[in-house]
Amino acid sequence: MKPVSLATAVVLATAGGLLTSAAASPASAATNCTSPVYKRQIYANTNFSGTAKQTACDAAISENWGTGAPASGVPKDNFSVRWSVTRDFGSGGPFTLSASGLDGIRVYLDGSRKISLWRNTSATVAKTVNVTVPSGKHTLRVDYVHWTGSAKVAVTYTPRTTAAVDKVRPLAPAGAAWNYQVADGRSTAKLSWAANKEMDLAGYRVYRQAAGSTAWARIGTTTTARRTFDDTPPHTGQSYRYQVRAYDKAGNESAGTGALGPVPTRDFTAPAAPVLTVTSSVDTNELSWTAPSDAVAYSVFRKQPGDTEWKEYTPETTTTTWTDSYPAYGEVYEYKIRAYDAAWNHADSAVVTGRTTIAVPRHVTATTPDHGAVIGWTDPAGNDTETYSVLRSPATSAARTWAPVTCGSRKTATDASGATVRTCTDSSGHRGTPYAYAVIRKDTYGRWSSPSAEIVVTRPGDEVAPPAVTGLTAKALEYGVRLQWHASPAADLAEYRIYEQPADFDTPSYVGTVDATRTYAMLRMTADGEQKRYVVLAVDRWGNVASYVGDPEGDGTYWDQPVAAVKVTELDLRPTAPAPENTACDLDAIPLASGAVQVDPYCYGSRFKEADGYQVYRWDRVKATWTRLTDAPVTAPYWTDTTAPAGTTLYYLVSFTNADGTEAFSNVDDAVTGPAT
Repeated sequence: MKPVSLATAVVLATAGGLLTSAAASPASAATNCTSPVYKRQIYANTNFSGTAKQTACDAAISENWGTGAPASGVPKDNFSVRWSVTRDFGSGGPFTLSASGLDGIRVYLDGSRKISLWRNTSATVAKTVNVTVPSGKHTLRVDYVHWTGSAKVAVTYTPRTTAAVDKVRPLAPAGAAWNYQVADGRSTAKLSWAANKEMDLAGYRVYRQAAGSTAWARIGTTTTARRTFDDTPPHTGQSYRYQVRAYDKAGNESAGTGALGPVPTRDFTAPAAPVLTVTSSVDTNELSWTAPSDAVAYSVFRKQPGDTEWKEYTPETTTTTWTDSYPAYGEVYEYKIRAYDAAWNHADSAVVTGRTTIAVPRHVTATTPDHGAVIGWTDPAGNDTETYSVLRSPATSAARTWAPVTCGSRKTATDASGATVRTCTDSSGHRGTPYAYAVIRKDTYGRWSSPSAEIVVTRPGDEVAPPAVTGLTAKALEYGVRLQWHASPAADLAEYRIYEQPADFDTPSYVGTVDATRTYAMLRMTADGEQKRYVVLAVDRWGNVASYVGDPEGDGTYWDQPVAAVKVTELDLRPTAPAPENTACDLDAIPLASGAVQVDPYCYGSRFKEADGYQVYRWDRVKATWTRLTDAPVTAPYWTDTTAPAGTTLYYLVSFTNADGTEAFSNVDDAVTGPAT
């Protein structure tokens, strides 16, 4: 419940549009309230008639009297309260009015009703409306009537500050003033201005303009609470003017204040640095440079790289060229130009080097075939070249460390104009690494030229081997082993290489190569039950592949990167019965492309000859016995088994007939037939 009389009332003062508390006059004297504080009047009736029972000042409308009386001499039911305030809204703009409470509430702007909640209610009622407030001063009035029950009321007005809604610029700051002070020859502008009346003010921006210019450049921003700004402008001898603008929370910016100034400055600013160029010939270094707009004179300085002091030439020249006529041939000289303005401020150019030189190679080009970098150039006219050297430097940084290249191939040709064109192929260096190249030449007098213009080349490819293949499996078949794996993800894959390596520490033996389109290999071999271990490596088009390095560190690492390996035990299709002792000729069983097997005994140094006639036997795995394939002795040098099963391992032997009618047998030999197509 609000007390009957207030020792003090709360009033508000404006600070950049924000409300802050300030001490008020005693309630008995608070009939005039300072904007933006409300004047509150409480009546002992519901029609605001007669003399108010209490008049006071409120910073805000937010009351909850409950079921009690709002002031002495006022009943707890059937009373009314009126608040009113007249304030400056600055540039105006979009606002939100909100009201809530119990019983009757009406809100007026300049006498125009904007909210009406006028009824006796036991439940809280509320309403919010958007309004546009014109610029300048306007009056807000709130009427509240309480009939019975509990009494409470709240009313607010707030600016709408989103950029999509608020398009109204703030008013320009008022009361702008300026002055300047000089210390150590430098002028500092001192600006001030009055608080802006905008309720949604975000701050102030300060702009500067040089004499003779129409453009304003923003140089600073202040908060709503800070309304002063100091600036020491560039001391170029010009004068400067200033302007202050207000901006709101939606980003709208006001017009500027009137120009504040001028603030004069002395010229302490050097001219722009000239841009120096040196052109070298056999006998001279020719200097030329740009002329900054306010430069009136120049000095030329020269030294050699090992010197610590510069020597000045032609001080205070007004030209923008100079010829160094006496440099030693082939020596490097450093030059710089100093530009002076009328106030004798000065600036130096960048240091540029010159080196007297015979004509340098021209039109340097580069191509990058897979096998290296081919550098080409054209000799200068005159045909006085004795030899040349191609220089190379890593180009990963600005600094160059030149070294001569050993040309893997040198070629000389003549172009359509009759000029000599030369090339050098550099096959060294790393793939994927950028290199800079330049060419120097020596004439018939033994003078080396300066380097040509450089050209940067990145050799194609890389030096990273593809990752280990995945999904490697091995399956034993009657006619060998089938290896299979997942396709390598390497974009530059060229092929797969297969090695047999019984153990990690064994040197791998090359088996064969599979092109990049296949992910399997059929290794045709005798199914004799051996255990095998295979390694499959992916190879890219640049020849990068994992390498076997042994175990120099003793840490069990035998390849320079992980590899895929698989073990497999072959099927064992060898004869299960012992073969007869070899007492006759030797035998070769040779699989043919047709699928047949050629059985070829050879009897050098034996008492038997092929022409003596021989019988051919083949091991029958089903019957577990040697089965004779021939009906009569064969007297030809070889015999062809056209009944050989496809896709398996076969074992053969031949026999000759001794004088006593017994058989003498050859050795056993195997033949592996391919699968049926």
